[in-house]
Amino acid sequence: MVQICATIMSMIRVLVTGIGALCPIGNSFNESWESAKSGLSGISEITKFDTSNSKWKVGGEIKGFDPKVYLSRKEINRLDPFIQYSVAAAIMAIEDAGLTSPLLKGVLNSGGVIIGSSRGGISTLEKSILINHQSSLMSHTPHISAYLMTSTTISMASSYVAQKIGIHGYCLGISNACASGANSIGEAYRLIKSGYKGPVLCGGAEAPLCRICVEGYGKSGALSKVKDMTASRPFDITRDGFVLSEGACILVLENYETAIKRGAKIYGEIIGYGNTTDAFHETRPSPNGEAEAMRMAIQEAGLHPEDIDYINAHAPSTPLGDKTETDAIKIVFNEKAKNIPVNSIKSMTGHMLSASGALEVAFTLMSMKEGLLTPIINLREPDPECNLNLVKKTKEAKINFAISNSFGFGGVNAVLVLKHIS
Repeated sequence: MVQICATIMSMIRVLVTGIGALCPIGNSFNESWESAKSGLSGISEITKFDTSNSKWKVGGEIKGFDPKVYLSRKEINRLDPFIQYSVAAAIMAIEDAGLTSPLLKGVLNSGGVIIGSSRGGISTLEKSILINHQSSLMSHTPHISAYLMTSTTISMASSYVAQKIGIHGYCLGISNACASGANSIGEAYRLIKSGYKGPVLCGGAEAPLCRICVEGYGKSGALSKVKDMTASRPFDITRDGFVLSEGACILVLENYETAIKRGAKIYGEIIGYGNTTDAFHETRPSPNGEAEAMRMAIQEAGLHPEDIDYINAHAPSTPLGDKTETDAIKIVFNEKAKNIPVNSIKSMTGHMLSASGALEVAFTLMSMKEGLLTPIINLREPDPECNLNLVKKTKEAKINFAISNSFGFGGVNAVLVLKHIS
């Protein structure tokens, strides 16, 4: 029986047929991709709260997003922004996948949703605490919204997307630090490989641009203190931390037969997934744990390291993070590590936590589909200890197989292997 199940899983192929996103460089996936190809920065001064007394001034804010396009005023008032972003990206994804036709309503209804988030509704929680603190100082009765708990729980992104779209199948919220978005895609991939009919909407969403998050990450030593749009500079010798950002990216995954039968647009195929933990330190990453996740994903894909044509790196722009990932890549790829192209979109978007992992998978698929690599911006003086084949400008490249890395606090590692489909 085990052998039969393994055979069935090996036969089922998983395709990406739709993508929706909003992030600091675009309010749709297409806009974001075009910005990335042009090397545009989405980093600017934080406007979500007063940073005059903060050491950390910049972030990656979504600009000009109108939630009323996707939600009612009552829903907007009740839901944390990370859920609003999830709904918007999910609706854009199913529209992109061509799944909004009434003829396909039954297909979508029986599908699934898996969305990851590291911080969930922390912005709304902070706002509620501040409001009630002010009320107590004025001897007023504390006001707690009846929707505070529901609108801030991490699983509500998946649940509310399912509610809005009408999905009655598999539903799961994942919180695995910054790897959450990539993990959600990996678990959706495994779900379909196991025989679940799908389609499955998966990805990540974050709205962490509030004082408690900025100060918290800042105090941990993770954030850059640079006060302009060049603050996110992966692999540069002057890098001093990541830039906190917000956003969401949702992918539609389907099994090959279903997608082909309905004539779906195909971005590419997911063929491997590695999920490991370093079991090493709360904040310090381990090159061995990251390397093992890459090896696991490549092995599941039935490939060898020499088959990989491109790496979309996690590379958050922290001194230790970028160096550790460089060491992990060298462990896995040996001499080829000097030649395989490596980039990091966080140079443009900043670090959107779970949403970054999902968007990086989406951008990797587009790099394969269009045959080009986006640049690492703000890379003026590469760190000699990060001596990889770093992509400094947009350039053409033939990519058959690629990997996308996502790592997080606690030593959690998620790696996906992607295949180009002609």
